[in-house]
Amino acid sequence: MKSENRPSHITKGDVFDDLGLSRSEASALKIKATLLDAILREIEKQGYTQSQLVEILDEYQPSVSNLTRGKIAKVSVEKLLTYSDRLKMKTTLTVHASSGAHRNARIHSGLTARSTTRGRSGSRRPRRRGAATGSLTKRVI
Repeated sequence: MKSENRPSHITKGDVFDDLGLSRSEASALKIKATLLDAILREIEKQGYTQSQLVEILDEYQPSVSNLTRGKIAKVSVEKLLTYSDRLKMKTTLTVHASSGAHRNARIHSGLTARSTTRGRSGSRRPRRRGAATGSLTKRVI
């Protein structure tokens, strides 16, 4: 007898919400997935090679390889924000209250000043202040 190919579970919303994770864990995964997708699209658009990304992102080659293959389980949101900053991308995060409250919060990554630092190769290059920590400016509207 032929078995039917029926779904055992139908997702009615976001797949992250159906994984049994807390709301904050699901939100963190959504943010990471969105950041990764945007970073990979920018890398593809610019046609960067892994060796170019090693210099641009100031990372070791295995970390760059993991990034380009989507293996980011141990990569923090802050690190992904740093990568997007080093790729000269603008990052904006909008947070809405789910209860229909009157306030929305918007969080924008900010660029405050430039300083110079030495990369792994020993060459001096400009670094954006706050990029290493992924600092964010928060505005409540």
